[in-house]
Amino acid sequence: MKLRISNLKLAKLCYVACAFLLSGLLVRAQTFEAGKKAKVTGVVQSRNGDLVRVREKKTGATAVIDLTDATKIERKKDFRLRRADMDVTAMVPGLMIDAEGIGNAKGQLEANKITFDPNVFAIEVAEEQQIQANQAAAANAQSTANQGVAAAGQAQSSANQAQASADQAQVSANQAGQTATAAGAVAITDAQAVALVNQRVSDLADYKTVAEADLFFHTGQATLSDSDKAALSKLASDAAAIQNYMIEIAGYASSTGTKAENLKISDERASVVANYLRDSANVPMRRIIVPAGYGASHPAVSNQNAEGRDINQRVDVKVIVNKGIEEGAL
Repeated sequence: MKLRISNLKLAKLCYVACAFLLSGLLVRAQTFEAGKKAKVTGVVQSRNGDLVRVREKKTGATAVIDLTDATKIERKKDFRLRRADMDVTAMVPGLMIDAEGIGNAKGQLEANKITFDPNVFAIEVAEEQQIQANQAAAANAQSTANQGVAAAGQAQSSANQAQASADQAQVSANQAGQTATAAGAVAITDAQAVALVNQRVSDLADYKTVAEADLFFHTGQATLSDSDKAALSKLASDAAAIQNYMIEIAGYASSTGTKAENLKISDERASVVANYLRDSANVPMRRIIVPAGYGASHPAVSNQNAEGRDINQRVDVKVIVNKGIEEGAL
């Protein structure tokens, strides 16, 4: 009798886990009629070169937005440390956007205009990361269930452990909700605060780094050397041969200055790299992913000596691509 009850619990667990996984997979795709005007509001799910996949806010359907040279992208409110000419770089996973344009022959929305509110950026990122965490928890639960079926003698123990995992997942979900609420309350508007919530795009599971360059700066300076310019020109040339490439730029500082000074100089370093890629290396700004300064966070080496501080005064430049996603299918 005890084994029968255990199997019923196990079967229920399997059903719940499978239902959860299927709910994430069976997402309706939204298409747009060629030549017709349309609008969409949703959260950016992924980027693939000029293509942006969003999850529609009301219906949950996915739609693909095509960025072009004619696409105008602007913020609804001020975003400290971000100049208006870099708004196009903000199209990263987790951002809520409003897009309007005309449908193209592939069923995508060729955007004429995109607007976003940076004050809700951190909230959307937190929610998206929690979705990913829940999916991972469901996958773990399914694995536990499969093991329980194969080893019936340990079914009760596996079910109990799975229940404990589910309880822990609920706790994590509650904590994520509290974090998102707190983020909204303080209206996060600067790059450093966003960095506390958002992962580097290249660190997300959907993306891989295919080329990179490290540039180093003198203390308190944000000027590119001739060797830096040569390295960036080569990186841009190599990237041009890669289908649907994107470039991610992260500036850093040593611990020499104050927190505010380090954040400012690191952002200036990231910006000067982005400007060079756009103005001198002919990289479309829409292919650059939100260049940001992260201050003295994430040091490459210890700041305890001058040599280490010189190394930490750097900009990391990465060419990234979306893994296994074909253009048009996104």
